Amino acid sequence: MPVTTAVFDAYGTLFDVTAAARQAATEPDFPKLAEKWAALAAHWRQKQLQYSWLRAVTGAHTDFWTVTQDGLDWALEAVGLDGDNALRARLLALYWELGAYPEVPAMLAALKKNGLQTAILSNGSPDMLDGAVQSAGLGDLLDDVLSVESVGVFKPDSRVYDLVGQRFGCAKDQVLFVSSNGWDAAAAGGYGFVTAWVNRGGEPVDRLPWRPDHILSDLTTIPDLAAKA
Repeated sequence: MPVTTAVFDAYGTLFDVTAAARQAATEPDFPKLAEKWAALAAHWRQKQLQYSWLRAVTGAHTDFWTVTQDGLDWALEAVGLDGDNALRARLLALYWELGAYPEVPAMLAALKKNGLQTAILSNGSPDMLDGAVQSAGLGDLLDDVLSVESVGVFKPDSRVYDLVGQRFGCAKDQVLFVSSNGWDAAAAGGYGFVTAWVNRGGEPVDRLPWRPDHILSDLTTIPDLAAKA
């Protein structure tokens, strides 16, 4: 069946999760961050994901904003910047204003022009996602923003992927699911979606029972891919 619906992970896929640390590192109030921002950003993202997985498998769900703060606190300690409350507050404020990758607006506009439904499916809490979408100016290019908070468990639990069919009434193989997380794209493929992994960092494929259907370096070719799927 042809793809009718393109669904995107948010953080790291549409929105640049390194932007908060990178921006703060350019500001004069935080000189110690200049040489540490890349390590901080990597630790922050890693712990944010790890805490979501651990909470999912142990049934200890909380909202993604709490997970994001916990991950940042670990990362700040890891790079020796814990205790800097002003830096912590600034990083969290910037996270609410993450910009989209440069190709995102034109890519989403092309999908809409081609008649596809578009949506976000994210671990993010609704208020976080709303902030990012509005900051990036993507509201008119998305038909919906779906959050795991409606089911109370993080990806890759199948109940999260179920939200797409419930919202759009489409079959699994009519969905092109796009994520920058290899594990997310793999799990969504096992669920039944057509999948694309946006592998911006050139990482190896995760050793899981499933593989992404497509591996891309950015989002530019998504409209062509959707048309051919």
